[in-house]
Amino acid sequence: MQNIPWLFLNKGGPRRLHHAPSVIEKYPGHAAGKPISITPSKGSEETYGSSLNNSPEANPYAPFKSKMDWEIAKWAKLRGSGSTAFTDLLQIDSVRESLDLSYGTSIQLNKIIDEKLPGRPKFTRSEVVVNGEVFHLYSRDILECVRALWGDADFAPYLFVAPEKHYIDKDKTIRMYHNMHTGKWWWSTQDAVERDNPGATIIPIIISSDKTQLTVFGNKTAYPVYMTIGNSPKEIRRKPSLRGYVLLARRRILANVFHVCMTHILAPLKDAGATGIPMTSGDGVTRRGHPIYATFVVDYPEQVLVTAMKTGECPTCEAPRDELGEDSDFPLRDLESILSALESLDEGPAIYARACAEAGIKPIYHPFWEGLPYMNIFQAISPDILHQLYQGVVKHLIAWLTACCGEAEIDARCRRLPPNHNIRLFMNGISNLSRVMGKEHDQISRFLLSLVIDVNLPDGLSSSKLVAAVRALLDFVYLAQYPMHTTETLSHLENALQRFHDNKSIFVDLGVQEDFNLPKLHSCRHYIMYIKLFGTTDNYNTEYTERLHIDLAKDAYRSTNFKDEFPQMTLWLERKEKIYRHEKYIKWRLDGCPAPPILDDLAPGLVYERKLKMTKHLTLKSIRMPRLVTDYGATFFHDALARFVVHLNHPELSHSQVEAKSQDLAFSFNTIPVYHRIKFTTEDPYTARGPEDTVVDSIHVQPTKSLKNGEILPPRFDTALVNDGTGQITGTAGYRVAQIRVIFSLKPRHIRTLFSRGVTPPEHLAYIEWFSPFTEPEPDHLMYKVNRSLKNGDRLASIIPVANIRRSVHLLPKFGPVAPADWKSSNVLDKCTHFFVNSMTDRHIYATLF
Repeated sequence: MQNIPWLFLNKGGPRRLHHAPSVIEKYPGHAAGKPISITPSKGSEETYGSSLNNSPEANPYAPFKSKMDWEIAKWAKLRGSGSTAFTDLLQIDSVRESLDLSYGTSIQLNKIIDEKLPGRPKFTRSEVVVNGEVFHLYSRDILECVRALWGDADFAPYLFVAPEKHYIDKDKTIRMYHNMHTGKWWWSTQDAVERDNPGATIIPIIISSDKTQLTVFGNKTAYPVYMTIGNSPKEIRRKPSLRGYVLLARRRILANVFHVCMTHILAPLKDAGATGIPMTSGDGVTRRGHPIYATFVVDYPEQVLVTAMKTGECPTCEAPRDELGEDSDFPLRDLESILSALESLDEGPAIYARACAEAGIKPIYHPFWEGLPYMNIFQAISPDILHQLYQGVVKHLIAWLTACCGEAEIDARCRRLPPNHNIRLFMNGISNLSRVMGKEHDQISRFLLSLVIDVNLPDGLSSSKLVAAVRALLDFVYLAQYPMHTTETLSHLENALQRFHDNKSIFVDLGVQEDFNLPKLHSCRHYIMYIKLFGTTDNYNTEYTERLHIDLAKDAYRSTNFKDEFPQMTLWLERKEKIYRHEKYIKWRLDGCPAPPILDDLAPGLVYERKLKMTKHLTLKSIRMPRLVTDYGATFFHDALARFVVHLNHPELSHSQVEAKSQDLAFSFNTIPVYHRIKFTTEDPYTARGPEDTVVDSIHVQPTKSLKNGEILPPRFDTALVNDGTGQITGTAGYRVAQIRVIFSLKPRHIRTLFSRGVTPPEHLAYIEWFSPFTEPEPDHLMYKVNRSLKNGDRLASIIPVANIRRSVHLLPKFGPVAPADWKSSNVLDKCTHFFVNSMTDRHIYATLF
């Protein structure tokens, strides 16, 4: 048994995963994004207060008479039960009087909200006529929705008002892409607008729409249309709680009325986008804004509907449908020729149909994008991580692997994976899953590669080509989600796709796929182009609006009586938005009516480094050392602690001297306090309330546990990535994998007896068992192989400061041709001898180990 001397106290503030740009090239001149008024007008909060006729000295809760009056109203609309139950509650004797409420029924409360609280634009009901049939559309004025988002005081400090080019080197050879204003589309559109209207502020309009099921049983569906603006950082737009999206419209029907509905909704953008309109941001600054339709974020069925393509074709380029799977590039669709074909509508149905066929589109009566300024619809169909990659590429990949490796073997391996904070364990396997959503495909992709390493393939085929193809496709999925890209990382993305094409024939050889003419797989060829145009893919991902379906569609539907539900749903949403808006105003008043902060340039899109966070309270205040051996498996705890104490007291001693001196060290205590969990958080600076910490990882260290219902939870001792003090933000140098067995502290009186004067040990310590150092990644699957570090058959153990632990790490067992029957999820870390370090549990570890 041997100790590895290891002492590193992690000092300094949090580091960033990606570095900030070295050079930022502003749009030339000073006109773009320039205010058109010298004196700022009222900010959004002052304007809101004025609409309430509320002076700075007045009741901040008005029109509610008191804090209690307001809090009950907020609870009723955001958290409470149904309207009837709330009315019944208020009509109980003395309830209203005791609380001193200004309303006695739900109807009276609704009247206050409807008549006295301002809100976002109201929904209007319109009738659209198609082929003599009348359809109802519930929509909002898109320009007023743009004003609401642009004028939000919480967003004002962060708004991008002009395009920029970011570079990571001073010679400007490596360009960086992240938020939308760093893409080429904004810069070129600014050029086009400036030629006619100098001094423009581009407001990129991002539209997202996706079918959602309103009921668990039955066929009630809706097609919400969401809108946001690309001026806000993507970190704001992707958080539903910050309300960076607006529900623009609801429509019940899809195919034959789609373009008519969208034409009605987007019609105001024609003039406003071309000539501009005054737009006042939340800090009172007015600019001439040009709201221009930039991207449409939809699933493939709606992509072909939007572009008037046929199913099976690419909505972006001219690739023939029988060549979608080829490793070839094709030109983008010719917008000019298609617009020319659309102009032949007045020449008769036959001529129009022939012209559209020659142009490669279906004959649609005035597609909605026909007259929108500065937009190319075939360039506006942006990538979608959720539907194209997880619900498309990964879904196909899982089906191929299950078919070629066998359901039984794939499921057996799933059941034998060790637990980890970022891994969902499918203890019943994955072959029988039904109604699998993008979230499940995401979770499966995190361990999918390990399921095929060394697996037995039919006909004696080697698994190396299969593993290489799977690794390449998963690399593409992960690289495509980088929150920042450079020309260098985009080359990695291109390389990953090329590696897949080089190895994809294995699926044909195995008889599980005849060709690869799959539109969602073909769409991968366009990702680099779109990232360069519109910034990274987290600018336009339906994953964010999927979450809005719950808040703005499903919950809204459940609030109705299920008869003629759309008017009720829109009214419910308007009231909820008014409550959120009034809550924000009240907080502003109670904070002293502060002006929006003036911020230094944040580096948008940066992923902030994780911070280790210990719980405030011990799990067990006192546990006897023999139990650390029997319950926690800390076999050499006494020896490791002795070496740690000697090394801290005498850092000048060599390893052999520390080993010798520790043999004589005795402890005057036999109990220590322990913790069962470590958490890791990351800072989110893009919030109205200031930076917040979010838990993104944790490490569990706990013995067998008996629950009150008699169930026995098996022990869990997670593995982690440990830094020796030289480890950098990325790469394996300075890091090593270890299993955490005990997390503990030393009591003050014990510290005084163990350590020399002036020597203070870290507050939190961990007893760990080492795995072998990182070497080179294995070929084909490119993961690092590790095994237990042993000497004379004993596991190497140390005690280290908890601050040395960077994050959890997931180990994938090396199963061999067949998963051993005696391996289980709870014992595989002890039974298995060789592991692969999982680099795909989350994007943080992927960027670290890539």
